[in-house]
Amino acid sequence: MRDVLDELSAAHRELGKGSVPAGEAYTVVLRRRYDAEIEDVWDAITTAERLSRWFLPVSGDLRLGGRYQLEGNAGGEILRCEPPRLLKVSWLFGPEAKDGSSEVEVRLAPGPDGDTEFELVHAAVVDEVFFPTYGPGATGVGWDLGLLGLAMHLAGESIGDPSAFESSPVARDFSRRSAASWGEAHLAAGADPAAVKAAVEATTKFYVPDEA
Repeated sequence: MRDVLDELSAAHRELGKGSVPAGEAYTVVLRRRYDAEIEDVWDAITTAERLSRWFLPVSGDLRLGGRYQLEGNAGGEILRCEPPRLLKVSWLFGPEAKDGSSEVEVRLAPGPDGDTEFELVHAAVVDEVFFPTYGPGATGVGWDLGLLGLAMHLAGESIGDPSAFESSPVARDFSRRSAASWGEAHLAAGADPAAVKAAVEATTKFYVPDEA
């Protein structure tokens, strides 16, 4: 089995500002390399059968302009689809989510050795209380966990039952370190150190609750 903490360090994280149809947005950015051909990575992130093996079951009309729904998670519209390099979707979670408030874009590029350069950008209009409380880790830790699943899937491995994995000691350690890594990205973006420390603590408590 792959060293999941090595997978955590394989990614570069950034926090920035951007825009979505609903207005100004925060962005979290993840960049990393996968040791797999670009066509294989594209297939893994766009095929329903494969998505269910490393991420979540998905239903809907999985083509440009169609709508999708991830089981127990976000849904939205497929806004751009340019195989095998670019996928952009709206990303709406919960009944109160507003169209145009959150978008995810994935870009792939072939690497020099048959590998793939992967970039994910999640841009969202964030509640004025929520972001100062949790910082970028609220979204970022979830994406770190997702991309860990993708890495293992592309290597022919599996995390098994996601709910069981997320409560395992290795996943709890992974989530703690992920929250800290997003804190470092938050600091690099110019945030106040005390605010970052509090946000990392809040995010860690959310993803790694006390076992009692």
